[in-house]
Amino acid sequence: MLEKSSQPGELREMTKFGRSRRQVLVAGLVAATLSGLSVAAQAEADKVKVGVFPISSSLPYFVAIEKGYFKELNIEPETIRLMGGPPNVAGLMTNQIEVSAVLVTLEGLNADVKKPGVAMYVAMHSQTSVYKMEQFVVRTGLADKVKSLKDFKGLKLMTAPGPANLNTAKGILAKNGLKEGEYSIDQLDMGQHVNAMKAGTFDGGYTLEPSATMMEKMGIAKTVEAGVISKYVLGDEKADAFAAGCAFSSDFIAKRPDVAKRFAQGWAKAVDYIKKNPDDARKYLAKNTMTPDDLVDSVPMLGYEMVGNFTPAQLGYLQKFADFGTQIGVVPEKVDVKKFLKAY
Repeated sequence: MLEKSSQPGELREMTKFGRSRRQVLVAGLVAATLSGLSVAAQAEADKVKVGVFPISSSLPYFVAIEKGYFKELNIEPETIRLMGGPPNVAGLMTNQIEVSAVLVTLEGLNADVKKPGVAMYVAMHSQTSVYKMEQFVVRTGLADKVKSLKDFKGLKLMTAPGPANLNTAKGILAKNGLKEGEYSIDQLDMGQHVNAMKAGTFDGGYTLEPSATMMEKMGIAKTVEAGVISKYVLGDEKADAFAAGCAFSSDFIAKRPDVAKRFAQGWAKAVDYIKKNPDDARKYLAKNTMTPDDLVDSVPMLGYEMVGNFTPAQLGYLQKFADFGTQIGVVPEKVDVKKFLKAY
């Protein structure tokens, strides 16, 4: 009797065990499926080849990576380190890169004349006497003699590489009364600027950040004047000099419009973060650019803007700068800058 009466209980236990086992199996299958979908989603992230000039002007790119903004938008940037404008231009023209972060404006416009629309700017970076980037520096030993740009007469100077930087430096010196031949000036890779000044190879030059801040911190050079494009080219120290920015190739925009749009959204989110949290954003300069850890808090920031937010005045400044590029022979012909801006 006992044996007979125990069968329903055993059946109930077996049924419970079977149901529990099925639930475990189903849960496992669901988890495995979700895991597989997650892996697949990661594998399907849209890769974008990005040419990167590792200076403070490229900060939005590094912020977008470090804060996960590109990842959130299913973008996987492939960073290709390119020092200066010419290699970035070459990369865009040959489709070896789809995005340049960042591209010197006059060199981008020069490329646009040669191959219309090859460099479409989605964001640009303003520099003034406050938002410092390009600036003239002099060796500390000559600081007492060189008080202004006209005092560079007879000195041996260096400049950031590329025809835009070289000819802009010459153009600004000309506006200060110095003719070619009254000084010497040579292009030098940005990675060598600090050491060249430390060795006394040059008396001064036209350099970029963070090199200028590094030189001053080391006591080997002093800034003679910053915001020189705003003052001498645009005629107003407070004018936005958009000398560089983030540019997409036209092929990237045309062939992968959704990916291009999402990349721009990630960049815009980074720009917004920098504006709201400048002190925190600075820390991303340390490991991504040539900025030493102890200088992160003192390197000047730039006025980062998406071109879709430009005011009429800012468009006017950009056009005036482009016209200057034509005057100094960097941009072969007069261009309408609005044709090479892509707003998102």
